[in-house]
Amino acid sequence: MDRGPGHLSAGADPARPLITAEMCAAGRSLAEPRLSPDGSRVAFVAGPGSRLVVVPAGGGPELTVTADPLVASVAPYAGGAFDWVPPGDALVYVGASGGLHHVAATGGPSRLVAAGDEVASPSVSSDGARVAYVLDGRHTAVAGVAEGSQWPSRVSSAAPGPDFAFDPAWSADGSRIAWMEWDVPMMPWDGARIVTASADGGGRRMVAGGEQVAVSQPRFSPDGSRLAFLSDAGGWCNLWVAAAADGRGALPVVEEPYEHGDPPWGPGQRSFAWAPDGSALAFCRNEGGSRRLLLAGLDGSPPRQLATGIQGGLSWVGDRLAAVRSEPRRPTEIVVLDVVSGGETVVARGPVGGFEEAGLVEPEVVQWDGPAVGGLELGPVHGRLYRPSRSGTAGPPPLLVWIHGGPTGQMPAAFNARVAFFVDRGWAVLVPDHRGSTGWGRRYAQALQGRWGELDVADTAAGMRAAAEQGWADPRRMVPIGGSAGGFTVLLLLALHPELCAAGVDLYGVADLLELDETTHRFEAHYLHGVVGPLPDSVDRYRQRSPVNLADRIRAPLLILQGSSDKVVPPAQSEAVANAVRAQGGVVEHHVYEGEGHGWSRPETVVDELERTASFLRRHVLRWRA
Repeated sequence: MDRGPGHLSAGADPARPLITAEMCAAGRSLAEPRLSPDGSRVAFVAGPGSRLVVVPAGGGPELTVTADPLVASVAPYAGGAFDWVPPGDALVYVGASGGLHHVAATGGPSRLVAAGDEVASPSVSSDGARVAYVLDGRHTAVAGVAEGSQWPSRVSSAAPGPDFAFDPAWSADGSRIAWMEWDVPMMPWDGARIVTASADGGGRRMVAGGEQVAVSQPRFSPDGSRLAFLSDAGGWCNLWVAAAADGRGALPVVEEPYEHGDPPWGPGQRSFAWAPDGSALAFCRNEGGSRRLLLAGLDGSPPRQLATGIQGGLSWVGDRLAAVRSEPRRPTEIVVLDVVSGGETVVARGPVGGFEEAGLVEPEVVQWDGPAVGGLELGPVHGRLYRPSRSGTAGPPPLLVWIHGGPTGQMPAAFNARVAFFVDRGWAVLVPDHRGSTGWGRRYAQALQGRWGELDVADTAAGMRAAAEQGWADPRRMVPIGGSAGGFTVLLLLALHPELCAAGVDLYGVADLLELDETTHRFEAHYLHGVVGPLPDSVDRYRQRSPVNLADRIRAPLLILQGSSDKVVPPAQSEAVANAVRAQGGVVEHHVYEGEGHGWSRPETVVDELERTASFLRRHVLRWRA
């Protein structure tokens, strides 16, 4: 029986939540599915605990193969943590505390392949003899896989070399390596380069990209004759293929106003994959935040659909294609698709059971007029709206305005336990893609240059006004919520648009731009120079847009949640905001989770976050219901 978004089991109480905080916390993350060289098995990273798991590609029992050390954690739709060693009897992976390690595909003791505190993106050559990887975030290196083999050697250019590098990939014959690199103050989505070199470091050549073009995910064709990569040279992040392995004659496979990949916040994103015979490529298309998997030939024919909801992690061997599937109404899974028959097998599931019975909802794609800020006008602002399928009150529902982090990024239309938790409790959720978000082309994303703290705030405020005017929400019960860069926007909305905010929820949000510029981690050390402005010339802009300097204007109740070990946004930033709000007589609840970083790693923290937030909203917002 088809159970739509409004389904309730027989006898269910429409006022009783069906999704608990424990359900949201008890699941596991799934990332980086990779088919074995013969296509018979799938390996993936499962968390919490970051373990490398192997499962039959046709379905069957899981086998955890890493114990000591554990594998490094990865983002949900990225990777860069491991690779298979041909012919498929072992894997090379990044240890949680560093170093490259070799482990049998059946498990057992691991051994060190290459040392290093910061290693990433292992890629094993087709003969299984060598592994290319990134060392110290910037150097492409090669080491032997066999015990007692060659000492690691550096392939990237002589000092000083690039500032950052990701994702080395081997040619089929093992003679050349391709990777992406970039230099500060640019971020990889501002401008990057695809570089190739021989395995000994000679013949280095830039083949794509530049200061005004973002490129990523270099990958040779199975026969080594071509090179594919993502590029926004045409205004959208599309899949390109070069006619030769050295990058000559590169053209879009499908030139269209859709993105085929996400900003590379970390290594290992795999949003496209070569067909084993090199005649076609499968790729993920971002359609308003939703993802569709398409197959495109190299003959210029229109692409055809393979599946919906495929978020990434593509790996194609034989007739099988493994991927991460996640949709708003379908909890996250690792699936193996048969590209010939169209059949699919679910080989792993992330969330616990019970979510489908709660009546998960599909978001609507919405838009509103973007306000002119500093003379910049780009037309509509985009977003997604989740409407609750059941509510205990009449009239428009209360609204959470969930602002994504980054700020260069997007919150995709995928399964999101936190969103489901609150929609289940009668909240509508608006997810704005303010200007500066990805998924809508390079011009839309680059609009935030110099404007962070202006455009994101203005666009989100305009979305809240649209929600009130369009009847999406009760205008008296609208609450911005967000983490990191999203928390920054939340704090500015509370200070600059108090008439729109019944309360606010800030999760480890940026509060002091000058301090952030001095203390944040290396990857983002120059990020603010682009989205705010270079220092010292823009110092006044940093002060004027820092929420800590505007906290005395915050009057709505504020909840701040922070990790004590956050290396991206130091805990002192949240503490300073809380103290400033209290000093002016404002209502603020500030809680620090000991040992947590920039986001939560422990299930008990997730439970506390959700229950604490729900309690805060009941006390300060829902009591004003009509």
